[in-house]
Amino acid sequence: MIKGLHFLGWGVFIALTVAAQPRRPNILFIAVDDLKPEIGAYGSRIARTPHIDRLAAAGTVFLSNYCQQALCGPTRASLLTGLRPDHTEIWNMRVRMRDINPDILTLPQYLARNGYTTAGIAKVYDPRCVDADFDKPSWSIPYFTTDTRYLPAGFRYPVAGKYQSEESHRRADSITRDAAARGRTRAETARLIEDNVKPTTEAEDLPDNAYLDGAHVLQMRDRLADFARSDKPFFLAVGLVRPHLPFVAPKKYWDLYDRNTLPLSAFQEEPVGVPAIAMHNSSEIRSYTDMPAVISRTVQKPFGLTLPEDKQRELIHGYYAATSYTDSNIGVLLDALDSLGLRQNTIVVLWGDHGWHLGDHNLWCKHDNFEQATRAPLIISAPGIRPSRTSSLSEFVDVFPTLCELAGLPIPAHLQGSSQVEVMRKPRHRVKDYAVSQYPRTADRAATQQRAYEQGDVMGYSIRTDRYRYTLWLQGAYRSPRPLETAKVAGVELYDYRKDPFETVNAADDISYEQVRTRMHGHLVTYLDKYASKEIRSLKTREGKRPSVRDGE
Repeated sequence: MIKGLHFLGWGVFIALTVAAQPRRPNILFIAVDDLKPEIGAYGSRIARTPHIDRLAAAGTVFLSNYCQQALCGPTRASLLTGLRPDHTEIWNMRVRMRDINPDILTLPQYLARNGYTTAGIAKVYDPRCVDADFDKPSWSIPYFTTDTRYLPAGFRYPVAGKYQSEESHRRADSITRDAAARGRTRAETARLIEDNVKPTTEAEDLPDNAYLDGAHVLQMRDRLADFARSDKPFFLAVGLVRPHLPFVAPKKYWDLYDRNTLPLSAFQEEPVGVPAIAMHNSSEIRSYTDMPAVISRTVQKPFGLTLPEDKQRELIHGYYAATSYTDSNIGVLLDALDSLGLRQNTIVVLWGDHGWHLGDHNLWCKHDNFEQATRAPLIISAPGIRPSRTSSLSEFVDVFPTLCELAGLPIPAHLQGSSQVEVMRKPRHRVKDYAVSQYPRTADRAATQQRAYEQGDVMGYSIRTDRYRYTLWLQGAYRSPRPLETAKVAGVELYDYRKDPFETVNAADDISYEQVRTRMHGHLVTYLDKYASKEIRSLKTREGKRPSVRDGE
């Protein structure tokens, strides 16, 4: 009897202990398309971003954060799997992640296995790189689609999901009628509209939810209320598209800025001594319907995209307006957390998938290894961790392990990033000595100029330390799971950001930088050798099938 009471006592103790354990923190995961660190929290004196700044004041601002590839699909796949592009094998927008890696483990999938409700809406993964369900294994409940009831009463669905001006709707209606008369399919009609109703900017006097980003955050505000009533922690991923092209935002956000006072990029030339393969012609923005007329009246340089000052200012104005619009949408989500009493037990992660050129180097968009394309914002606010700003290097592959540690979960051994939690607690702590980005090119310059973001037979690997960037362009369809062959080098770049913050001169052949180049090359060789080992090459991406890999430690 005493023995039975003894076991009964332990059973009660265990039950009470489990019941007393705090619930794992919720995670609000906000992905912003093409958001560069040109926001107040990163020192911008122009951008009006009070809500992002409010989040930053309560969290850790990673000032030296870098993406793995300056293109939506690859960088999002890397962040959400904790693996680099050479291991996801996503380098472009034409390959679906699980077609190559059917057993790959994603962050929301891992959280769902550990008791989280995982849900998402809009562009979290790039839709071209996942299945029709936005990677079905990632979500414990079906991925949310746009509920048009969250559009303002009387408003139509935006043209091509983007435009609300009367002119855009008129043109789209005309194309639809003509396509029907010609027997076009719905998909063909949609493509015609996408290709022919495509201005770079729109500034209409409309409510925020006339555009999809605004409607989506209202929809997710209501879903947060549902999650607040659950006894399970949640991971809610919200994708915000602006400030991606086109720069569309309600007029009130354009009115925050005086276009005539907005500065143009200080250096609009290619770096002296830069290898041609490092450059591109900003092909993404060239596809917009108002660009041919602008380009036709401008003498073009042999690199990049030369635009007249008035068009530069319009685009820069549009980028800031779209950024402020997104900031307001983020404010809706943060206010919802507060009003629902969720803030004290919710991790908030805000990230922009890569940087963006606004005329520097005569470039627009991304698609390269320069600083303006690879540096990207990352802010994490977590319960129990004091606000801080850190210059310690971080990468998007670090987000998966960081969130695991913050949630009190084991870090899967195969992840290729490092948890940044210690940096969040001690901002001067260093987890890694360098960050790595990469970008593919084709050896044919004309093809590179035509489509800068195509998968090609040349890969540029870029090592970023606190002061320097070293980029090695390797031909012969090289990827890091192969041993490095110096004969494959197609170009070398070296930039000193302390002396040359605008990347005006490639110092790779400067004799005074010989020791720096040797040291930076050593970092790159170490990085490539790590992933070229037989052990790494043979690994699969199933959970628990990879050894621990930590970059820069």
